[in-house]
Amino acid sequence: MMNQWNGFWGWGMGLGFVFMLLFWGFIILGIAALIRWLMTQSSPSRSSRDKSPMEIVQERYARGEIGREEYEQKRRDLEQQA
Repeated sequence: MMNQWNGFWGWGMGLGFVFMLLFWGFIILGIAALIRWLMTQSSPSRSSRDKSPMEIVQERYARGEIGREEYEQKRRDLEQQA
């Protein structure tokens, strides 16, 4: 009867080891991702308050949020104000 369980315990121990490695790997990756996210959140990034109005209009045009005519009109308006 003991010989019937020898094969099972061999596989069970091997699979347990694999799952343990996967578990700890996911834990470590999760902690690393959390640290990376926290670092990007706390880093002083250049917000829209730091950008000039012209830079904001240029970025919106580059992203396709506004068309060429609207970009040209806003550019002319901003140049007249300066």
